[in-house]
Amino acid sequence: MSVDKAMSIFGNSIFGHKAQDTAVPAPGASSAAGGKGVEKTDAQWREELTPEEYHVLRQAGTERPYTGEYWDTHTAGVYQCRACGTELFTSKEKFDSHCGWPSFWAPLAEGNVRYIHDRTLGMDRVEVRCASCDSHLGHVFEGEGFGTPTDQRFCINSISIRLVPQEDSQVSGAEREN
Repeated sequence: MSVDKAMSIFGNSIFGHKAQDTAVPAPGASSAAGGKGVEKTDAQWREELTPEEYHVLRQAGTERPYTGEYWDTHTAGVYQCRACGTELFTSKEKFDSHCGWPSFWAPLAEGNVRYIHDRTLGMDRVEVRCASCDSHLGHVFEGEGFGTPTDQRFCINSISIRLVPQEDSQVSGAEREN
């Protein structure tokens, strides 16, 4: 994905305050209604997720800052949606923003996330959701001066994601077994 393409997602929509729709799908994203998404009942989600996971993923809650397992993690790997397993972010785009939540400057693929104009709590911000199962991940902010390639900070709840560590390509299978 080019930096220009990432910037164009918001140029004249939510960050430009010209968007007419509340839901803003990422370019190339398929909606759950289009047949490719994960569809489960509320009862199924409650059965599969812990109460804390359910609160954040399905009710758009937020975990307290500096309490999640990934806010200060530097392990190489891929971050998946905790609810459905869709690959969302990689450690290559993760950076230290010192905000108390994991921060990324771009998603793994734009079609894996979708954006919603969020006006709750008296704020005007952009919510980030998993495009496959519509679970709440966090929010994305722009123009904060972090010096990242996109000038965006995807502020994601640790409880919304699961890190799948990258295997060390320098270690052979026989060395790992010993």
